[in-house]
Amino acid sequence: MSPFDLLIHLLNFAAPAMGMAVLMLGLTWVLNRKRPLDGSAWVQIAVNFGVGLIVMCLGLWIFGRDGTMATYGALVFGVATSQWVINKSWRN
Repeated sequence: MSPFDLLIHLLNFAAPAMGMAVLMLGLTWVLNRKRPLDGSAWVQIAVNFGVGLIVMCLGLWIFGRDGTMATYGALVFGVATSQWVINKSWRN
């Protein structure tokens, strides 16, 4: 495998985590217009992306391959939970 192919594989592995991080921030902004976002948008994206990558790596380790629906379900749950914690939504 060439270095370019390895880069493409790694980017495709990380793409769902990045997509969920950006999508979660957008949904938070749309659904909570009355309340301003806590902290910087870039920090929230970075934290959610990190959580998403951890979940994707755990799914690869547990199932032996990436892209399983259980991993994607855990990705949604993990990123949503981290966004909930970042915004301190339990205080509402």
